[in-house]
Amino acid sequence: MNGTRTKEQGLRIAELAAAVGVSPDAVRFYEREGLLAPPERTAAGYRSYGSEAIERLRFIQGCQRLGLRLRDIGDLLAVRDTGVCPCEPAEDLLRRRIGEVDAEIARLAALRAEMLAMADALPSANCPPPSPGVWCPPSEGR
Repeated sequence: MNGTRTKEQGLRIAELAAAVGVSPDAVRFYEREGLLAPPERTAAGYRSYGSEAIERLRFIQGCQRLGLRLRDIGDLLAVRDTGVCPCEPAEDLLRRRIGEVDAEIARLAALRAEMLAMADALPSANCPPPSPGVWCPPSEGR
């Protein structure tokens, strides 16, 4: 054998992983989580994936980039596997995720404002000498 396998032989796990830019461990993880169906095995016991696994992993990656949870991705895949368009449940999930992102943006904006106020108060003319283990002495009146 010359190292090149035919399309009928399927993709081994390393080939599938390389095709979508993930590690073989990630592919195994998606299998364990039920997002990727267990593939057929070769006579030697190697996993042999069909080309549809590439598209499925790309769908999973796209959902993850949007911050969807694996359980939600599994739900979308289950709908998709029935042949029905998953657009309606996807819209619900994305709207929920947008709310979560908005809340995180608000939390980060408040954190930024607090950090900016602290930075603007530094350096202080009445800063005491440093004490071991203390980053900043407590402010008076707090």
